[in-house]
Amino acid sequence: MNLDDLFGIHEKALVLRSQRAEVLAANLANADTPGYKARDFDFNAVLKSEMESSSRMMTTDRRHIQAESGPVPPSQLLYRIPSQPSLDGNTVDTEREHVSFSTNAVEYQASLSFINSKISGIRKALKGE
Repeated sequence: MNLDDLFGIHEKALVLRSQRAEVLAANLANADTPGYKARDFDFNAVLKSEMESSSRMMTTDRRHIQAESGPVPPSQLLYRIPSQPSLDGNTVDTEREHVSFSTNAVEYQASLSFINSKISGIRKALKGE
């Protein structure tokens, strides 16, 4: 039994949703920091690339250029275009960030619920229920 087949995209979605929550929380935490530029990433594009590519670039020598690491490489983090520019150069729109954070949390819970139901079904099958 392959776990990728069992959980589908939800396993990778949880990791990416968690990373996105961190990015959005950093935006909210820096809402009053002059010059702070709000960041985010295109969740669907990153998930699609994760599902299509099962391998990442590896280095074989410590002198090689290090591959980007983490669930979402820094090159995938984009800057938000502000809808209303701030005089101090901060691009965080707190209302937009709160909505994005809440939506991300709901979608995280949905993937978690799906995985929990799959695990519950496996437990029942193993117990013979």
